[in-house]
Amino acid sequence: MDLSERAKEIIDAPTYAHIATLLPSGAPLVSPIWVMREGNLVLMGTGEGTQKAKNTVRDPRVALSLISYENPYVQLQMRGEIIERRPDDDFVVMDEIAKKYTSAPFPWRHLTQRVVLVFEPATERLEEIPFSHAPGSS
Repeated sequence: MDLSERAKEIIDAPTYAHIATLLPSGAPLVSPIWVMREGNLVLMGTGEGTQKAKNTVRDPRVALSLISYENPYVQLQMRGEIIERRPDDDFVVMDEIAKKYTSAPFPWRHLTQRVVLVFEPATERLEEIPFSHAPGSS
């Protein structure tokens, strides 16, 4: 599926994402995650030992939710599958993702069995709600 230009803008910004995976029981697990885009694919780095990574081995179906970095009332939701797992023990992709969010390489160099989960969206839902973000104001 081709992502819309607006979806690409949201993914390319330092937008925090949440990935929903399925536990062995079928219950959902939601985890915050950093993302980056490669064409129409979404990349995310993690460890092979994390629950979200284990879940995607058993069942590659996932959902991603992103709230715009600039305006929390711009929301992007996607459903699809993890179509590839790329080893990243040398932190090449993770460093690129970390620089997007922190302007520095990924700091935890002691972590092992790093993997990049490659997500291919099958659906995209973009919602732009015309609210003003002004918490606590009267």
